Amino acid sequence: MTEDLILYTVEDHVATITFNRPENQNTISGPMLAKLSQLLIESDADEEIRAIVITGTGKFFCAGLDLRGSDITDNLTKENKKPANLDLRNTPPTVLHNLDTPTIAAINGSAAGYGMDLALGCDIRIMTDGAKLAAAFTSRGVVPESGGTWILPRLIGWSKASEIIFTGKTLSAKESEDMGLVSKVVNSNEIYEEASVLAGKIAKNAPLAVQASKRMMRMGLNENFDDHVHHVFLQLLPLFQSDDFKEGMASFMEKRDPDFKGR
Repeated sequence: MTEDLILYTVEDHVATITFNRPENQNTISGPMLAKLSQLLIESDADEEIRAIVITGTGKFFCAGLDLRGSDITDNLTKENKKPANLDLRNTPPTVLHNLDTPTIAAINGSAAGYGMDLALGCDIRIMTDGAKLAAAFTSRGVVPESGGTWILPRLIGWSKASEIIFTGKTLSAKESEDMGLVSKVVNSNEIYEEASVLAGKIAKNAPLAVQASKRMMRMGLNENFDDHVHHVFLQLLPLFQSDDFKEGMASFMEKRDPDFKGR
């Protein structure tokens, strides 16, 4: 059952999505792709969820797509397959990019190929000291098909991204941290707790403001400054009318922790 291959839990406003296929290095099959998209969309629509953690069980975060006897390759290699029929709107990379809910990749083990792209698509990444990011695309005869060619140059610049993608380089945790690909490197026994603490800090803040901030950051990737500040101002106006804004101001004046409701 797909439900057993991707675990889903919610606690203290944080949803955790866990790849649970350690015997196959947490590679993702076609049905798992559909389930992952579904869980991401449902989490984003749930007003009680304020952060999403994506992680894996065992020694791998995700070793990529499962191409052995997979309907993924079958669909791509069928004769007379028309590229115009390919609809990527509800695939995990596109869904992940368009979420307003903050996402954290808790990279518990190595992430390769699709798994690396998936981790890079999250807003924040933390990584165990023994994990690796493997850009194993060109060495397999493919391109980073899940957002890597768009994300990586924006994260670390054209030259470094070119070196990694063109050579199919594997990065250690230290290299990943030094390049700014991950926010923090921790011991393997600390990764889940670290992700939980970070998600909890996000969840304590006003969810409407956090989501709006993420939305503005995403829009800002493709806007000039003047257009962007205009859009930010328009986003600010409804926040001034929210109960959370009133609670934020009241808690500040009363010198207490705020109790945000997301409305």
